[in-house]
Amino acid sequence: MSGRDIEITVPQEAHGLRVDVFLAQFCEEIPTRSAAQKLINDKNRRVKAGEVVTVEIPDIQMEAVAEDIPLNIVYEDADLLVVDKPRGLVVHPAAGHHSGTLVNALLYHCELSNMGGSLRPGIVHRLDKDTSGLMVVAKNNAAHAALAAQLESRKMGREYNAICKGVLKKSRLKIDLPIGRHPHDRKKMAVLTALNARARNAVTYIEVIERHKNFTHIAARLETGRTHQIRVHMAYIGNPVLGDAVYGSAKQPMGLNGQILHAVKLQLIHPTSGKEMVFESVLPEYFMEALNDNFYF
Repeated sequence: MSGRDIEITVPQEAHGLRVDVFLAQFCEEIPTRSAAQKLINDKNRRVKAGEVVTVEIPDIQMEAVAEDIPLNIVYEDADLLVVDKPRGLVVHPAAGHHSGTLVNALLYHCELSNMGGSLRPGIVHRLDKDTSGLMVVAKNNAAHAALAAQLESRKMGREYNAICKGVLKKSRLKIDLPIGRHPHDRKKMAVLTALNARARNAVTYIEVIERHKNFTHIAARLETGRTHQIRVHMAYIGNPVLGDAVYGSAKQPMGLNGQILHAVKLQLIHPTSGKEMVFESVLPEYFMEALNDNFYF
């Protein structure tokens, strides 16, 4: 079996877990116990705190295929398209989501850049499954390279709206805290401030749109684009995004299923014309229902 090795140090709180349970909880690339059991010989073995577990992750022989799935296309030309992704739609195929993704829908609609590989063609940046809103997708490699360069150099503007728990006192704040893989749960990210931590700088600008009794409607602008950045930063300051069961409370208000987070604005330079382009998205129904229905709060 070909693949790559991943080493995971067993934290104290995982001491005594069966190895399949440990891998499913602490290895982001192994989503379930059944998937873990396929990779190990002694399924009854229990891990010990401090030991290093090495697991070989096999190469996934999978290729995204075209599927006739509706798309909300905001803009399209020969180089790119901008889509408004609905909540609940996974961006690209991965373990546990081999089909029914945004990429599958895009492949049915048009040809895409191959820079992202067979599973992420055209994907310049991602949105989480339960984050809705605007994404730019590249149709050819030249456009992909140019858009990726804008993203890396922070010339691509991205703004979100969210509902966070609690009432923010400051109307504007800058959250400048490094983010890296969670030291004890590899499926999560975390703010890591230790000097020897493996973290990358992350900057989020927050502006209050409206304060309510128990929550705040905010705008969040990204300077950097780390995984789960807004969700991690808001949780760290004590105001997690409403509905976020990963970084907030596992017990969510009735009627909520996932974080209330929407990409409302996307600003970029067209890779061919050099023209500045700005796209905006209205807040979706689920967001407005959560915002207006005090029953949740």
